[in-house]
Amino acid sequence: MDVTTDAAAPWLIVGLGNPGPEYAGNRHNVGFMVADLLADRAGGRFKRAGRAQAQVVEGRIGPPGPSNRRVVLAKPMSFMNLSGGPVNALRDFYKVPVAHVVAIHDELDIDYGVLRLKLGGGDNGHNGLKSMTKAFGSDYHRVRFGIGRPPGRMPVADFVLKDFSSAERKELDYFVDRAADAVESLVIDGLERAQSTYNS
Repeated sequence: MDVTTDAAAPWLIVGLGNPGPEYAGNRHNVGFMVADLLADRAGGRFKRAGRAQAQVVEGRIGPPGPSNRRVVLAKPMSFMNLSGGPVNALRDFYKVPVAHVVAIHDELDIDYGVLRLKLGGGDNGHNGLKSMTKAFGSDYHRVRFGIGRPPGRMPVADFVLKDFSSAERKELDYFVDRAADAVESLVIDGLERAQSTYNS
């Protein structure tokens, strides 16, 4: 069977972010936040993944039966702009086709809390996506979590490396929960059905 269409192959769900407590609440780390919630739902705890520079949780998503999917949740422990190496190492180890890779990441060009799911495309200046695309091509899924544009003349780099504002934090848990739902829908129901539900 062609590995690119192997329905039995596991899914590699990657939350993008920067390691370390000083980055934990940053807008750039919303991928880590969603991955953490998915790990909680799967009843697992992130652990170091052998020689790969990443933390992983292995589990399953979906109800028992044919729609149940084997997944590997991952958080690269490199910095954002080096995410591709650890993700590609995990992809090789778990024999995951590129089409079964899902990147969860912050997106500047979408309003705060809005989600957009898609397959393939450019990196739109996002260094984590740029690194992943360089490592294994662009034909992976993306769950794009809107963070909006910086106010005034604040540089983009400063904006993404700041914590969510107090006003944003009031809704953050709800939006992270919805993003986790969208990832599960993508893996279980397929891209088109997930898009129709979550591409608000």
